[in-house]
Amino acid sequence: MKKYFLIILILILGFAINYFQNNKSLPSAQTGVLKVTPPAQTAQSSSQSAVLGLQTKTSGCEAINGLQDKNCTPGSIFAQVTKSQVCVKGYSSSVRNVPVSEKDAVYKEYGIYSHKTGEYEVDHLISLELGGSNDIANLWPEAALPVPGFHEKDLVENYLHSRVCSGVISLQEAQKEISTDWLSVYNSMPKQ
Repeated sequence: MKKYFLIILILILGFAINYFQNNKSLPSAQTGVLKVTPPAQTAQSSSQSAVLGLQTKTSGCEAINGLQDKNCTPGSIFAQVTKSQVCVKGYSSSVRNVPVSEKDAVYKEYGIYSHKTGEYEVDHLISLELGGSNDIANLWPEAALPVPGFHEKDLVENYLHSRVCSGVISLQEAQKEISTDWLSVYNSMPKQ
């Protein structure tokens, strides 16, 4: 009986999510903020973030050639974050909130059940310093090796953050660049 109740509950939740996706906005239960999805993008059920893409897969995820599985980790942002906010020192640490249980879920999505310390980092695809959220749709287990790995992606995050804060590119452009193909940004960055 409980099994059927759970299935019915999941179906109702699925219909509710679909309804909000088709209406292009989703009110936040926690903040009361209306999240409007940018054109050609999709909303998700996260109560704190507007989504650059919809997480369509939660198992069997596979990172290939240093890039996330876009079906599992499409990227997600805090809906109301602005350039002024992310450019304040300490912003990232003020919004960072990824509990161990969520990190474990990320590893499970990607089929990683054991690893050595330093082998992976549960990384925000769109970094917090670029307005990325803590939603699981924005997290993936990024490997250190082969290079470029998570250490090099940190350089990309800092580079794009600097460009946003100096007014060279918009926050939205930086979010798009890092979520689409951070390796291309890395390869085009001036080398020091």
